[in-house]
Amino acid sequence: MNKSLRNPLVFTLFILPALLLFLIFFIYPIFSSLYYSLTSWNGVSDSVKFTGLSNFEKAFGDDRFWVSVKNNGWFILFSVFIQVPLIVLFSLLIANVKKLKGLYKTAVFMPSIMSTAVIGILWGFIYEPNIGLFNKVLGIVGIEPVYWLSDERFAMLSILITNAWQWTGFYIVMVLAAILSIPGELDEAAAIDGASRFQRATRITLPLIVPIISVVIMLSIAGAMKAADIVIVMTKGGPAGSTEVMATYMIKYAITNFKYGYGNAIAVLIFIFTLVVTVLYQLLFARRNERIEY
Repeated sequence: MNKSLRNPLVFTLFILPALLLFLIFFIYPIFSSLYYSLTSWNGVSDSVKFTGLSNFEKAFGDDRFWVSVKNNGWFILFSVFIQVPLIVLFSLLIANVKKLKGLYKTAVFMPSIMSTAVIGILWGFIYEPNIGLFNKVLGIVGIEPVYWLSDERFAMLSILITNAWQWTGFYIVMVLAAILSIPGELDEAAAIDGASRFQRATRITLPLIVPIISVVIMLSIAGAMKAADIVIVMTKGGPAGSTEVMATYMIKYAITNFKYGYGNAIAVLIFIFTLVVTVLYQLLFARRNERIEY
């Protein structure tokens, strides 16, 4: 058995299925999308006309494209500066619960396993101008109804809140697992030395879970760049394109308008932008906190 495992052919046979799947479902689609991004094609006909970089020039000159880029930026900022701190806060609170900890973990995780369509419809009722929960609460204090999803001032914020509600529990479970893996002796020693619960959380727990927080931030950035389903379900990019993101912009051109070449150009730009943002984050922040040893 040991001799077999040392044989390079055995390793090759083990990794070959995974490698083939990787080539078929990742590498090939990337190069295929890159090729079609340089063409004018409706996705149906046999004729594919090579147009060079014209699709990219069209995208950079389209104001709606830059609105979608800005909205993806809002997703990233909301995730990093509002959602992640809340994730850490709720994780710390649940970690200190003595009873029914499993119930709390299940409760916060439930939204992340629900269909985005269900989430969108549910929150659509909450945002409903006449009978929605938010406007009912506002009416109690004498505030006029707000058209959350049809007013350009509030539509993007409404989607960001809904998206955060859906995925916060998933990340809480990750951070909570990191907190619970910290040796209890560290917290007990600090408590004996007179450290308060707040001091133990900020000076012991938080520094030790920085690597997993870094992973959560990176996943949030990647998720923000490919956000599409929640926008399609709730607003379809409206009102007046104010909630359009890069992925929905791509879908409208590639599928709805049969501009497959242009849609692939947007897909390539999404890939490039995501790669640039994640690499910059890795270089500037993540590598400083890769390992923490107890």
